Amino acid sequence: MDQSTIIYALIGIIAVLSGWVVWLEIRLGKLFRGKHAHSLEHVLIDMSKFMDELDATHKKIEARMEEMNTRVRRSVQGVETVRFNPFSDAGGNQSFATALLNEHGDGVVISSLYSRDSVSVYSKPVKTYESEFQLTREEREAITRAKV
Repeated sequence: MDQSTIIYALIGIIAVLSGWVVWLEIRLGKLFRGKHAHSLEHVLIDMSKFMDELDATHKKIEARMEEMNTRVRRSVQGVETVRFNPFSDAGGNQSFATALLNEHGDGVVISSLYSRDSVSVYSKPVKTYESEFQLTREEREAITRAKV
């Protein structure tokens, strides 16, 4: 083997090694992207801090979601009004029964009876779509139609 062949072989090896170094620099640049870290240890420490912050944020979000779910379960979700005419001598469907219920069927039914001389308003608590007070046909219909 002559000397020129050895030189060409060494030049080839240097070219391959230079290409490999450039490739590693590109990969390390991607790894350290946006960081002013001097070592992989700094990057890992920063990532650990970021993960801790992310975990804390996740826990806050979960707690807030649970609070919101609790509030939604208690909020009025089913609303229905039934209009009716309780007296044949009074004109129109001026009387009504309105049910305001949450997803468990808890809430209230409000009724209004209209006559020529007066208006009476009644309120009855509702628990799981039932009331301890006697319900009129219109109040039961409003509760049934308000089911979520």
